[in-house]
Amino acid sequence: MVLSRRWSAFLVAVGVWSWLIWPRFGLAIWKDDRAFSDGTPTAFLWVHALLITASLIIGTVVGVLGVRGWRAATTRRVTEDSAAVGAGSPKD
Repeated sequence: MVLSRRWSAFLVAVGVWSWLIWPRFGLAIWKDDRAFSDGTPTAFLWVHALLITASLIIGTVVGVLGVRGWRAATTRRVTEDSAAVGAGSPKD
């Protein structure tokens, strides 16, 4: 599959967004009164911890795919540009 630079940038942005939003959400859950009962974690905390962990993993994978797509698009562009320059040069 070939990703355009625009889609690759979008995927990187989604990955960054995940890492900006979910840790802050985790901190809010940690501070919530429902997170602990008598000093022990509640189901509320565990469910949200699982959700946050899964979202960070997915965000990381999506971001990495975006970076790889961006780099591949850059490599394709350089290869195409060098091929175009080589095709236009006069031959002896």
